[in-house]
Amino acid sequence: MSRVVIGGSTGFIGRHLQDAYRAEGREVVTISRSGADLTWDDQPGIDAAVDGAGLVVGLAGKSVSCRYTPANRAEIFRSRLETTAALGTAIARASAPPPLWVNSSTATIYRHAEDRPMTEDDGELGTGFSVEVAKAWERALYERNLPHTRRVALRTAIVLGDAGVLGPLRRLARVGLGGTQLDGWWPVSRARREAGTAHDPGARGGRQRFSWIHVDDVLGIIDFLEQQPQLDGPVNASSPTPVDNRAFMAAVRRALGVRFGPPTPRWMLEIGAMGIRTETELILKSRWALPAKLSAAGYTFRHPDLDEALRASFSEG
Repeated sequence: MSRVVIGGSTGFIGRHLQDAYRAEGREVVTISRSGADLTWDDQPGIDAAVDGAGLVVGLAGKSVSCRYTPANRAEIFRSRLETTAALGTAIARASAPPPLWVNSSTATIYRHAEDRPMTEDDGELGTGFSVEVAKAWERALYERNLPHTRRVALRTAIVLGDAGVLGPLRRLARVGLGGTQLDGWWPVSRARREAGTAHDPGARGGRQRFSWIHVDDVLGIIDFLEQQPQLDGPVNASSPTPVDNRAFMAAVRRALGVRFGPPTPRWMLEIGAMGIRTETELILKSRWALPAKLSAAGYTFRHPDLDEALRASFSEG
């Protein structure tokens, strides 16, 4: 079976993919800063791995679950753009270039949306730091002329599974803090507004939309893309059944058998985010994406139901 090259292999999704591909009997070559077959400063090694591969998957990038300090913002950009460039360089040099390169992007590229869902064809791109990261990441994917390699920017929603976002949510719910996460007013400094990291009050009453996908479907979608040569460009990797924050947190409590969780106002969320070194944008921005391209092409989701997806995720953890 054809070789798979996974850049960013030590993260949550990367580990899941490499385990699945190896179980299928595929040769897998991994690239990461450490703990992988190759490191990102080994361009000759990356070139050799990519030449003749059947699939390249780019997942590398510093987690956005951090405080948006100048240093972290610079590293979020650098870690995505330099690793994507390394893969693009290898493909351009290959005598037998891979037929498909799937590179991570994010559904955060769309604007805060409470009025309608965003699809690949009619979605409106947003503004601010996180959106600019996503735009630059996709530009890096397409900047080279690679006529023999189909490219897909996988605009991924929040990924559910036995790691990632559900870890801290499980802990919060079990201590009685698994309620609706409420937006509201919070003072914003001039520096944050200039940096594009300010979050102005948006959805009320926990109605910010929550687009999600189970990690099994990330694998399923990439498998599907290999078999569907007509699909390229941006592809929304998101469940066809998004919910709002209030419904999502209620589903988390049901999956864990927690009967009650009081709503959490923004001031508490902001203090908590500072304490665990993350940003409230990750839970307060209304992300509403639908997988129009995948649905039109006939992809069947493995976990289309949120309650079932959460039960499966927590049973694995």
